[in-house]
Amino acid sequence: MDGKKRSNIKIGGHVMIVLKEDQKTGDLTEGFIEKILTKSSTHPHGIKVKLETGEVGRVKEILEDGEF
Repeated sequence: MDGKKRSNIKIGGHVMIVLKEDQKTGDLTEGFIEKILTKSSTHPHGIKVKLETGEVGRVKEILEDGEF
């Protein structure tokens, strides 16, 4: 699913995000959403979220249960 649309993002959702320090390399971090930080309905680089681990980044992939 598309991580650029806020309507696709849910609290507790399983996602892959890119952290700010990983934007150049494109390394992804897996986690579960604690808070949605982007207020607009869409964002060209992905909706910004905070994971349960406290890490903040933009959603690149929304994982279905059982993936990864």
